[in-house]
Amino acid sequence: MADNAGADEYTPTPDPIDFALLPDNAAIGSDGELSIGGCSVRELAAEFGTPLFIYDEDHLRSRVREAVAAFGPGVAYASKAFLCKAMAQLVHEEGMDLDVSTAGEFHIAIAAGVPARHLIFHGNNKSLDELRTVVSAGVNRIIVDSFDEMDRLDALYAEGLPAPDILIRITPGIEAHTHEFISTGRDDSKFGFTVSTGVAKTAIERALNSESMNLRGIHAHIGSQVFRVDSFAKSAEVIAAVGAPYGLEEVSVGGGLGVPYVAGEESFSISEWSNVVHDALSASGVTARVTAEPGRSIAASAAITVYTVGTIKHLDGIRTYVAVDGGMSDNPRPVLYGSGYEAFAPSHPDAERDQRVRIVGKHCESGDVLVREAQVPSTLAVGDLLATPVTGAYGHSMGSNYNAVTRPPVVFCSEGNARLVVRRETLNDLLSRDV
Repeated sequence: MADNAGADEYTPTPDPIDFALLPDNAAIGSDGELSIGGCSVRELAAEFGTPLFIYDEDHLRSRVREAVAAFGPGVAYASKAFLCKAMAQLVHEEGMDLDVSTAGEFHIAIAAGVPARHLIFHGNNKSLDELRTVVSAGVNRIIVDSFDEMDRLDALYAEGLPAPDILIRITPGIEAHTHEFISTGRDDSKFGFTVSTGVAKTAIERALNSESMNLRGIHAHIGSQVFRVDSFAKSAEVIAAVGAPYGLEEVSVGGGLGVPYVAGEESFSISEWSNVVHDALSASGVTARVTAEPGRSIAASAAITVYTVGTIKHLDGIRTYVAVDGGMSDNPRPVLYGSGYEAFAPSHPDAERDQRVRIVGKHCESGDVLVREAQVPSTLAVGDLLATPVTGAYGHSMGSNYNAVTRPPVVFCSEGNARLVVRRETLNDLLSRDV
């Protein structure tokens, strides 16, 4: 199962790109070309080169504010979706905490000036050194994922470190109806303590009786790119039942709210998702503070990726290939999950897309496919710009240097002003770790 409409499930149309897939402040200028946040896409590509991630900064801020309004203090941005110092600063400025899952993500957030008390530390295999670092820094919460992790917290307490506040991550046994690689709430999962086996109860009681950790609540995350909010409601009911005997002060429903990637897909807003979760918990008698960790629903549709067409190959009777100057190194989701995307020409975004093509990257892989079945204008030519929308999450963050390709820059745009927040890698950067 694809994590959104995959190539075999979605048939694109020749209609112009659906503006609902573009950032909030995308517009067609008097010249007929696309702008993001008041900045010309063509001019940005000329200045910063391609591939290029272009973010609508006000779109990001709007979604963060919506999350804070929906869930209140303690709601955390899932930084694995997209993280750089500028993003961490933006999230913190708007009153949201950050969920970080590695020493690297923690380091970036701290470097951005986010206090450790506004960071939530995740991960299914936290090392002793990672735990020592975050506990020493005074992290807000640790989401405890295993008994081995509890053993490490015991060891750190014995060293003289303070007992951190924690949530126990439970595995609720909920089918999230998403790709198996990003489904995390089933019993067969590497994450959390399983409810159905009684292990979750054992973990909670151990934490309650421990001096090395302060149990504040329960956490559950059922998966990513989830469109069926009834799955969140069912998870909330399980969380309520597990936590009921203990009177804990916090329950976290994690994240995973899906976003549309192609025309015709529909999802719930962050506010609607919050209402479903709160209603389910309230109906179950939960009075604890409810928190969440949205990521994709904040960042995904805030950005587009812009490429330059380098090669067009017409294979008579087979298909037409359009090769761009990026690929699986800046967007691995189509390769990993069979994810579906749209494509369009930002020079005339309102044009009919009357030609069916396969958009591929420049890597030495037959599987280096960005859009398996794409509609583009038949006028598309070598040297033209080509864009894919909804690439603000899990593009930059999952990028790689495969084939020693340098990673793209990131630009934030707002009210006609563009600022470079991540520079393009150089060829010398590729040698920086060689000895």
